[in-house]
Amino acid sequence: MESKEQIREHLSVYNSRTRAIEPLRPKQSPHVGMYVCGPTVYGDAHLGHARPAITFDLLFRYLTHLGYKVRYVRNITDVGHLEHDADEGEDKIQKKARLEQIEPMEVVQYYLTRYHKDMDLLNVLPPSIEPMASGHIIEQIALVQEILDAGYAYVSNGSVYFDVPKYNKDHQYGVLSGRNIEDILENTRSLDGQEEKRSSVDFALWKKASPEHIMRWPSPWSDGFPGWHAECTAMGRKYLGDGFDIHGGGMDLIFPHHECEIAQAVAAEGHEIVPVWMHNNMITINGQKMGKSLGNFITLEQFFSGEHESLEKAYDPMVIRFFILQAHYRSTVDFSNEALQASEKGLERLMSAYATLGKLKPAKQETEVMPNYREQCYASLNDDLNSPKVIAELFDATRKINQAESGEIGLTAEQIEELHQLFDTFFFEILGMRPAGAGESSAHLEAFGKAMDLLLEIRQGAKAAKDWATSDKIRDELKKIGFEIMDGKEGSTWRL
Repeated sequence: MESKEQIREHLSVYNSRTRAIEPLRPKQSPHVGMYVCGPTVYGDAHLGHARPAITFDLLFRYLTHLGYKVRYVRNITDVGHLEHDADEGEDKIQKKARLEQIEPMEVVQYYLTRYHKDMDLLNVLPPSIEPMASGHIIEQIALVQEILDAGYAYVSNGSVYFDVPKYNKDHQYGVLSGRNIEDILENTRSLDGQEEKRSSVDFALWKKASPEHIMRWPSPWSDGFPGWHAECTAMGRKYLGDGFDIHGGGMDLIFPHHECEIAQAVAAEGHEIVPVWMHNNMITINGQKMGKSLGNFITLEQFFSGEHESLEKAYDPMVIRFFILQAHYRSTVDFSNEALQASEKGLERLMSAYATLGKLKPAKQETEVMPNYREQCYASLNDDLNSPKVIAELFDATRKINQAESGEIGLTAEQIEELHQLFDTFFFEILGMRPAGAGESSAHLEAFGKAMDLLLEIRQGAKAAKDWATSDKIRDELKKIGFEIMDGKEGSTWRL
């Protein structure tokens, strides 16, 4: 078996910047700098927010498992993100505050707390640093000044705009999205206040605040607030330097957000500062992107409680995580109750197989040659984080475990231990699934097991007395609530 250092040499990911799968080569290995765009906290997190959180949690876990020292930065947007992702209109957080008649930072604190709770339930690890846009106004002002000094921005009526046509003469605007200025100009709609711009493709670096705008800071140009795109460039540089390894986010951020980030960095530094851009695809409902702006979203809390008209039942957070990981991160995932319930059954099979491993009696000699599951799982993850293939390997291992339990094959103590390590490493540590009963006290679990053993003992007594009605009733009632009873030569066993 190769060492982790050797395994990570084969790790490749899809780079949206080059549109190709490439080997991941950190600039200062074993250190990895990774920046991922986090949420704008003006409402509850929905399934669409879970996708990037889980995708980059998987990458974070895998890089860490391979021995990399990862600094993972995931920002929180709490200022500057205007309606329709535009340069005009009301700040999304300020609008929520106005409607609820509270302070903007009350909105931020309330929804940020709820976001963290949802992430904990999904077993998403916290990032190394979680900077907030409002806490980095100084850095954003400095970035804007650098771009002005380089000649790629201009001041207009107290606001500062990035001069896209001028930048495009010296560099290329559209390297990430593949768009060109002519196409953008053709498709740009007219917005109020656009007369401040020299060109409709220009974007705001700093906005002068209108009299009613609460969230404002002093700057050399006006009392105002930063443009939405400035925060990520400024905070990425501050915490990861002017040359880090990976920038991630949802595919919907490629344009304009990430495209503008690249332009800002090149204008300020003279070169691109991130070589690898990774993007997860969308969660859809009936083929349409799930999002707050479309009003077709289901919050994570609603999934966990089942309280939404589109949901047939409540779903455990681990079912949601498993559902997302069953699809490759670059493919779309269409929500349906049928798909979630299929994921729920699949997850139960894997959890049950893991529990069965602890009860298997080792065979004296090997009767089944086991595939090299570990090697195949590493190969799948190294192939652009192919989590569905990892899950397929775990299902194949589950088939072997169930065959051993039924007596069809024999597994040695060494093979059983290998399967334990397989699940511990890939299912729990890297895919981030929580073991059944995680968080429950050992006394509680022990009492639960003893209660089940007592029921099976009563059923065994009924069978010995030929009281088939009682025996069948215990089995059938347990089945209704999710337990499977297996009768064997040496007695009965149970599993969830």
